[in-house]
Amino acid sequence: MEQPEAKPVVAIIGGGIAGLAAAFFLRDEPVTVTVLEGSSRLGGKLAVSEVAGVPVDAGAEALLARRPEGTGLISAVGMDGDLVQPGSTAARIWSRGVLRGLPARQMMGVPADFDDLARSGVLSAAGLATARREPELPVTARDGDVPVASYVAARFGQEVVDRLVDPLLGGVYAGRSEELSFDATLPALAEAARTRVSLTEAAASLLPAPKPGGAANGAARPAVFTTLAGGLGLLPDAVAAASGATVRTSAMVRELARTERGWRLTIGSAHAPEYLDADAVIVAVPGRPASRLLDGVPGAASAAAALDEITYASMAIITFAYPRAAFPQPPGGSGYLVPAVDGHPVKAVTFSSVKWPHLQARAPDVVIARCSVGRIGEEGLLQRDDEDLAGVAAADLAAATGVRGAPADTRVTRWGGALPQYTVGHRDRVATIRASVASQPALAVCGAAYDGVGIPACIATAQEAVGQVLVSLRASRAASPRN
Repeated sequence: MEQPEAKPVVAIIGGGIAGLAAAFFLRDEPVTVTVLEGSSRLGGKLAVSEVAGVPVDAGAEALLARRPEGTGLISAVGMDGDLVQPGSTAARIWSRGVLRGLPARQMMGVPADFDDLARSGVLSAAGLATARREPELPVTARDGDVPVASYVAARFGQEVVDRLVDPLLGGVYAGRSEELSFDATLPALAEAARTRVSLTEAAASLLPAPKPGGAANGAARPAVFTTLAGGLGLLPDAVAAASGATVRTSAMVRELARTERGWRLTIGSAHAPEYLDADAVIVAVPGRPASRLLDGVPGAASAAAALDEITYASMAIITFAYPRAAFPQPPGGSGYLVPAVDGHPVKAVTFSSVKWPHLQARAPDVVIARCSVGRIGEEGLLQRDDEDLAGVAAADLAAATGVRGAPADTRVTRWGGALPQYTVGHRDRVATIRASVASQPALAVCGAAYDGVGIPACIATAQEAVGQVLVSLRASRAASPRN
């Protein structure tokens, strides 16, 4: 009697949103899936806990609504009814001691409208005059990848970099524009700039055309961001449950090795190791852990070396709940960014209860503010204890907004090595990693280290990784003689 063929085993190393999404995308395939997460919880940089009795995200708190990968996954796991829209996305810049409106027509700080830039007051008169000359400049040569700062400064002057571009990139990557790759961090703008002399024109080409008289003369534009009413931190467990995979926490994979039939994973301590044999492996952990795993795989040395070159920034989020009456005037807009050049420890503030009306509805007498602290190279600041770090953030918040008194509740969340730095040459490194990994049967990588740090970008890499291992598994099955 013919025995039924055993299902191939797919092991996913890492239980962040990329790894869990990969497990979910495999749910309808004829495979057995096991997710192995080294820490005691799932979700990576997605987590939620209560502040002043209100569930507030401790990590990522929004995702891009225009990319379908994030909202599509949320819908697929049955949470689309929990999606909520922001009440305000009007951000500001705390520049030269004054909260100023962020120019509306800019692309990650690169100006597309000089009158709009002038109205913001972010630049000095001299800085604005330098920026206005950009359309008259000849083409700035770009031989390969370049740092964002050097290219933008050559076009607009250093002040645009310091007071607009660097704060915006710092908010996303906790990095510095003099080190970050133009091609990797601003890919659409970098591509548009190849066919235009003016970087102003390139930025404008990527923005919706301005409407005469403002939004009142036309339909409101769709929201850029969205979140879940209970917090994005609820998404990982929902995805894990919907995947049908076996999901294990506190299961650190220490070694990955090729076998005659597939892969062997070594899990746990050296004193009491556990082994898992798999037909396919998806590596969904950050660069350095991925490098260590691939370093022992013959033929994947170039991937391991390139992964080891990706550095990571640490940061912390200090979340305060203040009595609404503590603010001399209601916080304006969704929050503000802070230029590093001004020397403040806080790099960004989000007024969560302004940005998300559902939070204000739950706690109408409270203002919830999330202060982001820590850029690459500021590890000394993050070595302060929780009480000291919260005190530093509260002092900065008071200086910017005039808030008085002590907060009603405080939460300090530390994210060590959280954000990959897309430094110059990043896209070449990623190409090297993927080519090297693709040379190995039924092996793939995914996560924030590759094509973007946002949730939709991470999910997109999971889709790609799943497609890659499925092609390999099908080819292997087709090549094997049937019993």
